[in-house]
Amino acid sequence: MTEIVVVTGAGGVGKTTLSASIGTALAAIGKRTLIITVDPARRLADALGVSLDGAGANRPTQVADTVGLEALMLDLTASWEAITRRHTDPETADRLLTNPYFRAVADRFPAAQSYAAGEQVAEFADSKVWDAIVVDTPPAAGGIDFFVAPRQMRDLIGGRMLRWLTGARIPGRRMLYRATARPMLRIADSVLGSALLEDIADFLIDLRSLYDGMAARAAAIERLFTSATVLVVTTDGPGPMREAGRFFRSLPEIDVRPNALVFNRSLPESWIRARGPQGSSPVDVAVRENMARWRVEARRNRDAREAMAARLDVPLITVPWMKDTPRDLESLRALAIDHSKLLSLVLNAE
Repeated sequence: MTEIVVVTGAGGVGKTTLSASIGTALAAIGKRTLIITVDPARRLADALGVSLDGAGANRPTQVADTVGLEALMLDLTASWEAITRRHTDPETADRLLTNPYFRAVADRFPAAQSYAAGEQVAEFADSKVWDAIVVDTPPAAGGIDFFVAPRQMRDLIGGRMLRWLTGARIPGRRMLYRATARPMLRIADSVLGSALLEDIADFLIDLRSLYDGMAARAAAIERLFTSATVLVVTTDGPGPMREAGRFFRSLPEIDVRPNALVFNRSLPESWIRARGPQGSSPVDVAVRENMARWRVEARRNRDAREAMAARLDVPLITVPWMKDTPRDLESLRALAIDHSKLLSLVLNAE
C-alpha cells in the first residue's frame, strides 16, 4: 500500500522545504518516493534543484543523485482533462473541455482545483509505483480545501439546485429545464437571450453526466486522505498559528486527524540558557544585551509551541531556525529536522 503524507499549513511556513526534506529522507531509507506540489510557485523545483516544467503533463521528474526520488508540479488543466475523459463518454468530454463555463469552474472554483489534485494523488497511489507520496498542499485556507474538496465537488455536481434545473434524470440534448423552472427562465430569457440560456443548459446537462463517476471517486479520495499521515506546519507568527488552529477546529468537518504539529523555525533551547561574555567592555555589554533579548524571544517561542501542541492535544515536532533556506539536496539532507520521529509517524501509519 502506498503511504500518503500530506503537508499542510499557511503560506510561507516552509511546507515545500519540509516536503522536500521528508521525501529525501524517505528515499534515503529505500522508499520509492514521489513528491507532489499543488502550489503553482516553483519552490519545490528550486529546493530539489530540478526543472519540473519540461517533463510533460503530470509526468514525474527523477531527482538527480537521489535513487528512488521523483517530483512533480501538478498540472491542473491536464488533471481536469483526464478526470473528464475518465468519467464521461468521449463526445460529452469534448464538449465540456471546450466549454468556457466548464473552464471557469475548473480554473476558478477553489474546490475544483483541490479536487483535481486529490484525483491525481489517488491515481498515482493506485498505480502502486511508489511506496510513499508526499503532497505539498496549496496555502489556501491552511490546506483545509484539499480535504473538503471531494465532498464539495460531489455536492456541486449532484446538488439539489442542479438536479432541480436539469431534472432528476439527465434529459436528452436540447431538452432544456424542468417545467417548474420555466417561469424563472422566461424572465432570464428576456434579459440574457435564448441562445445563452441554451448554452448554459447544455453545459449543466453535460456537467451532470460526470456525477456518478466523480461521486464514487470522491468517496475513494476521502478514504485515502482519512488514512494519510497529515502534518500541520506552522511558525510562531500570529497568522500561521491562526491558520493551524483553524485547521484543527475544522477536524469534525473533514474527518481527518493530524499526526503532528510541525513547528518550523524554532529557536534553539540553548539560547534560553546562553549568558554571553562577562567583561565590562562596550562590546561585551552590547553582546550580553543582545543575547538577553534573544533569551526572551527563545523562551517565548518555546512556550508558544508547547502551549499550542498541548491545547490541540497533538504530538509536537520542532524544526530549528536556519540562517538560510535549504536550496539544494545537500542542504535538505543537512536540515536538522527530527527525521526519526517524522519517519516513525509515516511508517507506523502503513
